[in-house]
Amino acid sequence: MPGKFEIFKDKRGEFRFRLKATNGEVILASEGYKAKTGAKIGIASVQKNAASADRFEKKTNAKGTSFTFALKAGNQQVIGASESYKTEKARNAGIASVSRNAPGAKVVDTTV
Repeated sequence: MPGKFEIFKDKRGEFRFRLKATNGEVILASEGYKAKTGAKIGIASVQKNAASADRFEKKTNAKGTSFTFALKAGNQQVIGASESYKTEKARNAGIASVSRNAPGAKVVDTTV
């Protein structure tokens, strides 16, 4: 069973989305969009790009103690970012979870 995307409004009134795995954990979060349409376009882009391993940019902090990733569109613009993971293995599992959950995830709009 795939995860779900949630569209919500942040404290500044911008629209954002987050992808949650089937266990309810947030595995990817977006930037803010001025219009809900932007968030919906971002979700479609995540669903399209999540299947391509080369769209994920893996990052490590300077001390090597924190691991994150960003999902990029074909134009190299970041469309979603992960939380911080304590290990490289956990980060890679997060990437696998996005790849597995995003394509068939339903969209829940919490702003209506």
